[in-house]
Amino acid sequence: METFDFKVGRSRIQGRGLYAASPLPARRKLGELGGEVITEREARRRARASDCIMIVEFGDGRALDATHSASPFKHVNHSCEPNAFMRVCYGRVEFYSLRRVEPGEELTCDYGETHHDGTLACRCGSAKCRGRL
Repeated sequence: METFDFKVGRSRIQGRGLYAASPLPARRKLGELGGEVITEREARRRARASDCIMIVEFGDGRALDATHSASPFKHVNHSCEPNAFMRVCYGRVEFYSLRRVEPGEELTCDYGETHHDGTLACRCGSAKCRGRL
């Protein structure tokens, strides 16, 4: 697998974000999210107690909590007009570029349906913003 350079920095979307440090080609695997595999029930308990949620549910009763992971991909923020997507399968969370990403551009993916059930205001700033997560 190719390796790409990233940097973590302040984000206008939410707290910290992940940025391309060099050009990223379209339609390439960028990397994987690491963390602790926990039950979905435990994931939701932890999410209620946190302002910054770094948890991905697998849909099979398990979830990945990346809060204490060293993976930079835990800083990928949501956008309604993303430049990357998250693939969740076989107990893995992988990130792929949708299009060419320029150096300094923040990596974003569409979180899709979330446990917020439309109650969390979206802050992506995209012209195509849906307004809620």
